[in-house]
Amino acid sequence: MNVRLIVGADLDRTDTWIRYEKSMCHACASSCCTMPVEVRFADLLRMGLVDEFERSEPLKSVAKRLMKDGVVERFNQKQSLFTLTRLANNDCYYLDRKSRLCTIYDQRPETCRNHPRIGPRPGYCAFKPNP
Repeated sequence: MNVRLIVGADLDRTDTWIRYEKSMCHACASSCCTMPVEVRFADLLRMGLVDEFERSEPLKSVAKRLMKDGVVERFNQKQSLFTLTRLANNDCYYLDRKSRLCTIYDQRPETCRNHPRIGPRPGYCAFKPNP
């Protein structure tokens, strides 16, 4: 019997990443959901974390509130990028711990919508098989 063992990629070493295929997502332990997620104001609006009226406020003030709320861990003022909070195990704040599925899938940020077409190694995925 010929059994093929798939060893998971090392998230920090993009040379171990595997060329992406749509079917991989159903067998993966959501490794992409452990990478930092950078979002813009439009993403935060879609996610329901900010209101349209906050668009006129300084982004630094918005970031300060979101950091206090625990949903943003960093803000890059120069690039107007917010980095979403991750849990202690590096899971995205919005990743369900049991199902390993996104709890805000329909409202997810552009970064997530476009993965792996964009990112550290476009076209490749840090695939890790489900245990």
